[in-house]
Amino acid sequence: MILDIWATINNQDQALFELINTKWTNSFFDRIMPWMRTSEHWIPLYVFLLGFLFYKWGWKAWKWVVTVAVTIALTDQVSSFIFKPLIHRLRPCADPAMVGQVKLLIGACPTSFSFTSSHAANHFSLAILVFMTLQPLLKKYTYLFFLWAGLISYAQIYVGVHYPLDVIAGTLIGMTIGYLFSKIYLKWTSSSHQL
Repeated sequence: MILDIWATINNQDQALFELINTKWTNSFFDRIMPWMRTSEHWIPLYVFLLGFLFYKWGWKAWKWVVTVAVTIALTDQVSSFIFKPLIHRLRPCADPAMVGQVKLLIGACPTSFSFTSSHAANHFSLAILVFMTLQPLLKKYTYLFFLWAGLISYAQIYVGVHYPLDVIAGTLIGMTIGYLFSKIYLKWTSSSHQL
């Protein structure tokens, strides 16, 4: 029974992957999505955000920086060193069942397992943390971090390295851990009236 349910979910997951990776495509996305998924390309955004926080808060911003570092480190550990070795799901670009069906848009298929997407986990943990802790400062612009995380996560499927279910699970892990650490941060800083 459980195996039948998983087979149905897996088949639907693979079907949605094929739509995103081979059907819902165009030449512009083929160029931009590999760039979008690479974290290093977002360094200017991170530097700008940190610079803005230190400009507004001075050295009090160190608490936020520490919270972000711990949040992302934990999220990455949970995704990469708990779920991936536990589940052992092959990436679509490495899955024998998907041979000839995957359009791989990056140089090589990553050798790590697929479930969950660490990109999705890490970026959604940061998105929820920004949303919950910086909204008084950034106002409506905090919503843009969900769009940013969503685009990076979608790109993982588009370029052929993750199934949709990997991204959904990564998103849930990231948002859960990000939410918990946002609460910790807000309690930690409540006495300083920083926000």
